Amino acid sequence: MTNEPLTDDEHELHYNPQRAVPHFKDYQAERAASNGAARAQKTATLDVAYGAHALHKLDIFPAAASAGAAPVHVFLHGGYWRAQDKENFAFVAGTLAALGITTVIANYELCPAATLDGVAASAIAAVAWTRREIARFGGDPARITISGHSAGAHLGAEVLAADWRAQGIDPGFIRGAVLISGIFDPAPAIRTTVNAELNLTPELAARHNVAQRAPMLACPVAILAGGREPWRWIEQSFAYSHHLRRHGLDPAVEVLPGYNHFDIMNQYLQPDSAIVRAIRAQALDGP
Repeated sequence: MTNEPLTDDEHELHYNPQRAVPHFKDYQAERAASNGAARAQKTATLDVAYGAHALHKLDIFPAAASAGAAPVHVFLHGGYWRAQDKENFAFVAGTLAALGITTVIANYELCPAATLDGVAASAIAAVAWTRREIARFGGDPARITISGHSAGAHLGAEVLAADWRAQGIDPGFIRGAVLISGIFDPAPAIRTTVNAELNLTPELAARHNVAQRAPMLACPVAILAGGREPWRWIEQSFAYSHHLRRHGLDPAVEVLPGYNHFDIMNQYLQPDSAIVRAIRAQALDGP
């Protein structure tokens, strides 16, 4: 594996997941029934505002059964910071709530209406709101884990790098993070066609390069990617894991054979999958 320069077409293949998996929409369509079933649960509370922006909304799915306040999991969706909606990821809660984990699926601001500054700030705000308010929904604000896919994995890393103490918050409420198929250094996106919507500049990308920013808390971190993803995309996960190790963390890293960037999300439908096992270990088996 080398870092030889890529042609424009090669760069697009490596850093635009939709180019690497042209039939990507099929996977979302296949999960539509699971989304509908989760959102139809009478215990769910949908479209809760955590801020004034139209996209500052989240859905809450209480744990099916819990002795006392339940552990809480916040999921941040992908979409390259410029697409997707929480409605398409309710299936995540369908699995986790049944395991006894109160699950929050959050929207956040999107490009091009927002810059990556606003996208990241709103994702962090969703986690902060969950810490403040989740007790009203039966969740334990001192036991919150997070996960995210693709751009959502980057936003999960933003949560780990946020200066919670500057907000007067003990960061110990975050008990773990599971980051899936993430892009942790946004700079390569500048050279893709997606940047027509992202409007990334080198300065903006550098500001949100979480592979260069020190984590501000210590918690278990699991990093996963699909074995069928382009290797330079997979490489982002390994680079970020090495960054965390330089700062004293010991993340688990796993490449899942046979999965591409989009069908890896089907792991959330399987209670004994690698992704769900990682979340369970942090949310249910942790201290």
